[in-house]
Amino acid sequence: MRERLVSLYLRSKLLFDTLKEENGQDLVEYAAVIVLVVLALAGGMTTLANQINGAMTSVGGAVNNTL
Repeated sequence: MRERLVSLYLRSKLLFDTLKEENGQDLVEYAAVIVLVVLALAGGMTTLANQINGAMTSVGGAVNNTL
């Protein structure tokens, strides 16, 4: 009977220690960093798209002027 209680105690202690770990916090921090990177990339893509559009408009105007 005593061995059974000790075994049950050790299992419950292991379960409690597993639930107490803070590994999930790392996942939240990584997700927050990924969100910030995605927002920065989205802003950069908008700026890049505007610059490419301006360059293509200039090239198109130059081609039209030479024809």
